[in-house]
Amino acid sequence: MRVAFIGLGVMGFPMAGHLQRAGCQVTVFNRTTSRAEQWAQRFGGWLETNPARAAEGADIVFTCVGNDDDVRSVVLADTGVFSTMQPGSILVDHTTASAKLARELAQAARSREVGFLDAPVSGGQAGAENGKLTVMVGGSTTSFDKARPIIEHYARCVRHLGPAGNGQLAKMANQICIAGILQGLAEGMQFARLAGLDVAAVIEVISRGAAQSWQMENRYKTMLAGEYDHGFAVDWMRKDLAMALEEAGGMGFDMELTRMVDGYYAEVQAMGGGRWDTSSLFARLNGGSRD
Repeated sequence: MRVAFIGLGVMGFPMAGHLQRAGCQVTVFNRTTSRAEQWAQRFGGWLETNPARAAEGADIVFTCVGNDDDVRSVVLADTGVFSTMQPGSILVDHTTASAKLARELAQAARSREVGFLDAPVSGGQAGAENGKLTVMVGGSTTSFDKARPIIEHYARCVRHLGPAGNGQLAKMANQICIAGILQGLAEGMQFARLAGLDVAAVIEVISRGAAQSWQMENRYKTMLAGEYDHGFAVDWMRKDLAMALEEAGGMGFDMELTRMVDGYYAEVQAMGGGRWDTSSLFARLNGGSRD
């Protein structure tokens, strides 16, 4: 299987590595060439100077970049992957982007007889490195069936959720849930602290009951230590929540909790925490203190 991987950030770098280790012939492109060189030195494979050259001859092309504009630049531009992808090949976009963009790319792909899947992921950097991502997929069943065995090299759960755009909508639901859970966790921990309780002991107890969550299990220690220089950044969460709020607005649905937590994240940004992990909602409750 010949594949191309466009975008070697904290997620794409290990994901492309899993494909190379699984025996795929992987060609990569990254805007910062030194990052692609680092990947090739570590995993083997090939690197190219633009997305079009990387995608030439590939059976599946994967993209994992920052936002809608970044996706358009590596897919639709003169040196984008669509300029060289052959009929019958498949584009799999792992970027967390808008459902509108997914539908736009699906239509553009059809005109070229190319398959398209919007396939945002959840699981963070650790999930990517350990090959245990969750992948939410929109697009045709035919393209999904062809791409799924390849995606499974870095995922523990790959689910087809309907036509193009549905993968992105599912990711929005994921982010909505995470935002609410983290705010609840931050408030619960602050309540325990102000009540004079041993917060760590409280979390160890309640994490064995109905309050348990991935965020509680994996983030409470770093939250108590004021350590936020890891994980999924507040800036990216606000990008994702903005898309979710826009979609909800089109449905006539006022997501009050999500709007509130998005506002709290804006406060974290104002504190200088745009690149902090999303669990930094706890720092906001301490007046910006990381202690």
